[in-house]
Amino acid sequence: MGSKSNRSRRYTEEFKRDAVALVRSSGKTVTEVAREIGVSPEGLRNWVKQDTIDRGRGASGELTTAEREELRRLRRLAAEQAETI
Repeated sequence: MGSKSNRSRRYTEEFKRDAVALVRSSGKTVTEVAREIGVSPEGLRNWVKQDTIDRGRGASGELTTAEREELRRLRRLAAEQAETI
């Protein structure tokens, strides 16, 4: 087995915001920035994509961060209510 944990590493919202801003302002590729700051290129690519959606520039039907959080909250509430029945 490798030394990698099954749990994803969690980054603060501020770190993610700064990383996305660096991609947008540096003229470097996502992969280059990811390597420089020590995150996975796919993770950073996802942050950039979500930021694009949050700015209202995503494809139709894609959920903003706020919408995802609300959906998560409602699903949790529904599961709790189902347990009490």
